[in-house]
Amino acid sequence: MTRLSVNINKLATLRNARGGNNPDLLKAARDIERFGADGITVHPRPDERHIRYADVYDLKKTVQTEFNIEGNPTEEKFVELVLNNKPTQVTLVPDASGQLTSNHGWDTIKHAVLLKDIISVFKNAGIRVSIFVDPVEEMVSAAKATGTDRIELYTESYAKGYHINKETAIAPYVKAAAVANENGLGINAGHDLDLDNLHYFASHIPGLQEVSIGHALICDAIYLGLENTVQLYKRKLIL
Repeated sequence: MTRLSVNINKLATLRNARGGNNPDLLKAARDIERFGADGITVHPRPDERHIRYADVYDLKKTVQTEFNIEGNPTEEKFVELVLNNKPTQVTLVPDASGQLTSNHGWDTIKHAVLLKDIISVFKNAGIRVSIFVDPVEEMVSAAKATGTDRIELYTESYAKGYHINKETAIAPYVKAAAVANENGLGINAGHDLDLDNLHYFASHIPGLQEVSIGHALICDAIYLGLENTVQLYKRKLIL
């Protein structure tokens, strides 16, 4: 079954809005794991507007499942953060400084040397590496040469197209996944996946190993409760 990693950035945003420690990020991470999640994801950004660098050090001591740190490896502080904490997985995302949220994958041809160099640094430290890519066959194929262990398919276009024509929306992802499987790359996915579109996506992507979901899951939890919501998302991954 595809694993569910819960991105807790939004909980950190809520905490930071009032200062103090409510909600308690560490307790939330432990509870999310207890409720059935297979991993915890964080995406610290340079302005620390949600996850702070100090949070990562604290979470490393707390998380008992898989710990996934996302970020841009061109930021020296991010590289240092990852190497100091040695998470299960680092997901490399080409975010610009100050960017609201991730909105595109790597050009794995143009940035091949950059990716190959930094991926070797993380892999030599015993950290599994995934890189954010759009569902473009050429970009997935070129990812192989970077040395990455996995790709993470950026799923915003799928989510936007799902309610218009789900067959059309999923088609490029199916093709991209086939290329990944042919090249021996693991497949993760994330961005705008939710309770409506998750099962269809997971059931059509062969070899899908992990989804990372934050915004939609935390929004659903406001109405449905956190424990119930984690379980509902897990059920969508049963094929």
